[in-house]
Amino acid sequence: MHARDNIRNIAIIAHVDHGKTTLVDKLLQQSGTYRDHETVQERAMDSNDLERERGITILAKNTAITYNDYLINIVDTPGHADFGGEVERIMKMVDGVLLVVDAFEGCMPQTKFVLRKALESNLTPIVVVNKIDRPNARPSEVIDEVLDLFIELGANDNQLEFPVVYASALMGTSSLDPEQQDSNMKALYETITSHIPAPTEEVNAPFQFLVTLLDYNEYMGRIAVGRVNRGVVKQGQTVAVIDREGKTKQARIEKLFGFQGLKKVEIEEAGAGDIVAIAGIREINIGETIADLANPEALPVLKIDEPTLQMTFLVNNSPFAGREGKWVTSRKLRERLFKELETDVALRVDETDSPDAFVVSGRGELHLSILIENMRREGFELQVSKPEVIIKEIDGVKSEPYERLMIDVPEDSMGAVMESLGTRKAEMVNMINNGNGQVRLEFVMPARGLIGYRTSFLTMTRGYGIMNSAFDSYGPLVGTNVGGRHQGVLVSSENGNSTFYGMMGVEDRGIQFVEPGTEIYEGMIVGEHTRENDIIVNICKEKQLNNIRSAGKDDTVKLKTPRLFSLEQALEYLNDDEYCEITPKSIRLRKKILNKSERERAEKHRKMSAGV
Repeated sequence: MHARDNIRNIAIIAHVDHGKTTLVDKLLQQSGTYRDHETVQERAMDSNDLERERGITILAKNTAITYNDYLINIVDTPGHADFGGEVERIMKMVDGVLLVVDAFEGCMPQTKFVLRKALESNLTPIVVVNKIDRPNARPSEVIDEVLDLFIELGANDNQLEFPVVYASALMGTSSLDPEQQDSNMKALYETITSHIPAPTEEVNAPFQFLVTLLDYNEYMGRIAVGRVNRGVVKQGQTVAVIDREGKTKQARIEKLFGFQGLKKVEIEEAGAGDIVAIAGIREINIGETIADLANPEALPVLKIDEPTLQMTFLVNNSPFAGREGKWVTSRKLRERLFKELETDVALRVDETDSPDAFVVSGRGELHLSILIENMRREGFELQVSKPEVIIKEIDGVKSEPYERLMIDVPEDSMGAVMESLGTRKAEMVNMINNGNGQVRLEFVMPARGLIGYRTSFLTMTRGYGIMNSAFDSYGPLVGTNVGGRHQGVLVSSENGNSTFYGMMGVEDRGIQFVEPGTEIYEGMIVGEHTRENDIIVNICKEKQLNNIRSAGKDDTVKLKTPRLFSLEQALEYLNDDEYCEITPKSIRLRKKILNKSERERAEKHRKMSAGV
């Protein structure tokens, strides 16, 4: 073994929106990695359209910067627990982590989630208290919170001796003193190079490499990204590829790349401890080992947390099927879902008795909705069912996933929020009042109780509440009626276009989901009823004009603004007997059985079989 003193491999971990990606931007800019005339867009690491729009990191990315004589490989990880599959793999590539914590918000659920993964992998931590320039920053309390979290997660003595850097990623400043900021990131560079250990691996042993991430290039196909575990690898070398089941095949490394800034740079060879990209192996998958041909030894297969939520993806069979999408057949849907499995190890796809339906399981609503959003942008049309938690049997007890929920609310909304969560079987574990009119509440509750809660939470807190959750553990199944929607819906009885007159007629029955002139079909959900039962409405009704009724009488009357759903809101809103129809241009809610009398027959049959 020998250390490669000039290399540092680190991952940046944090809760969503605590400034990881902005911090990487500043580290890149100040290290001189970019040339003077290069223009660098903000959040350069978030390359996917969805990441830029939502301001979140979904896929782990890696980059490399040079500081003095050091090569610092940095991997930016997602903060959402839904992308835990990405976070876990990254821990295998690095020797240390930068834990970024907001100087005001402090430790949040995902901070705990990502830190637990890092400590389990025995990595060396550095804590970066970011956004130190916020007017209400409270760095010393935040450091106490971080220390408590390290102790709670069972950190060892070395990990508890973490150095702290205070920074403002936005301003590009850092220092070791919370009161005084230097005008650059030098304090952080110095802490990384002095505190994170250099990789210690055997360079003279047979080559071994674990595929941790996959990239894709239309000229070279799949590109395997990971860290050289031991030995040396050269361009043109013939290697053994060992899959997850232990089967071995032969392949040739056509091209080898290192990283410089955000670019891949072709290199001739790499040694143990380097993070590289290997091109030329056609059928490579995440979790497989690329090894020396003469001594093919597999590395331990990556352990990934099990999915906790599932949905059924179906071919679109609504009356409007095939109008807007490019890919509408079950063959294309199947192909696309199985392609996603190659890069997303936390996803599962199971075929059903029907060739048109697939059960897709993931780590949470965001995980699945990002997949659906990507598919609709690619031109797919599909339908999905209500998200359901995955129930497991553990030691003979039926168990369901529990989430740790952290809520920041104004004091005057606290009572309503606690009452609403009580009905969803939430148990309060902590409450902190910072004395600024805001209260932080921490709960542990069944994941089922959170489905569909966000919209009513925002209404209760008038938009001022902040809600974050992360998977906590599996616990005993509680009750049957947890969470879900209690209101009935307005269901269209006709095919046609919604009219102003028709919509006026049902306005007092509830909230409408469509605007006048929208094309609708029988069985489509067009609004929410004020009561618990569903009702059939005709909003396509035309006004009969005669010489007594004047045409312009309604011109002064205004309809209430309809509630239009985003994809996540639509998925949360669904009930068991409903689908969400998704096309490149539209999101529609509908009943599974569109015809009213067929729906009633099915309901009667269901009650008889249930003995109700």
